[in-house]
Amino acid sequence: MNQNSDFIDSKDQRQSMPPPYSMGPPPPVTVTTHTSHAYPPQPMQPPPVQGVVYQVRPAVVPVMIRQQPMMGPKPAPMTCKSCNAQIITRVELKASTKTHLFALLLCCVFWPCVCLPYCIDSCQNADHYCPNCDAYIGSYTS
Repeated sequence: MNQNSDFIDSKDQRQSMPPPYSMGPPPPVTVTTHTSHAYPPQPMQPPPVQGVVYQVRPAVVPVMIRQQPMMGPKPAPMTCKSCNAQIITRVELKASTKTHLFALLLCCVFWPCVCLPYCIDSCQNADHYCPNCDAYIGSYTS
């Protein structure tokens, strides 16, 4: 029997021996780099992903805007945005810049009537408030 090339199997069949393995270290790898580049080397890009690509569409959310009734000089029925109660607004009349200008004009023209713009509702702003939670709702200027 030849020791290097053949051996006999338990089934009495001849088979060839695998080549012998060497236990030596692998040859060294040499890496050459060139430092004469005008630009720095580009970073490694990952390979493109193969497979199915899904496009995500932004969700469309319908928004319902409730129009509040227009404010006027008188109390108005509406829904309070703060407490969500059905209310009739509380109106407070406050002097505005327009009120003061009318009073100044009357002072120059006929001074005994200087207080007249402060007594007339149409010369003042009507500020609307909720009677339940005292939240400011809006203002009416004429």
